[in-house]
Amino acid sequence: MSNATNYLENHWIDHQFRSAPYAKPTAAWVALYTAAPSDPGGGTEVTGGGYARVNLPPLDTNWTATQGGVAGASSGTSGTTTNAVIVTFPVPSADWGTVTAVAIYDAPTGGNPLVWAPLTTPRDIKAGDPAPRFQPGTLAIAVA
Repeated sequence: MSNATNYLENHWIDHQFRSAPYAKPTAAWVALYTAAPSDPGGGTEVTGGGYARVNLPPLDTNWTATQGGVAGASSGTSGTTTNAVIVTFPVPSADWGTVTAVAIYDAPTGGNPLVWAPLTTPRDIKAGDPAPRFQPGTLAIAVA
C-alpha cells in the first residue's frame, strides 16, 4: 500500500475542495530508499555508486488503469494503478545498502515527494549487482 505525502495531500485537497489550481507533474521520478520516508518526507535516499532516480512519466502506456490494462479511462474499483512497464535503475558501481522503500518525486533530484511505500522484501544492493528493477505490476499506487 502506498502512502501519499503531506505535499500531495495538501495540494490535492486545495485543488479539489478549495480554489487553488494544481498542475499534474509532467514526470514521475522513482527513487529508492535505505531508510523509509514518511508522509512529511525525510528518509534516506540511495546516493552514489551510479544511482539515479528513474523517470516513469504519467502516461497511459506507463501506468495501468484501475481496472487493469492501459486502455481507456479508469473504471475499476481497486483505486490502484501499477507500473505497466519495467522500471530499471542503473547498474550499481558501489554498494547502495539495503533498499527498504520506494518513493515517487516530481523531479530527478530534489523536488517534491508525491507517494512512498515500504518494499515487501528489502534488498541489499551491492556493487556490480544486476540493475535493480521493478517488473510490470509490482510498483503499486493505491488511493484508499
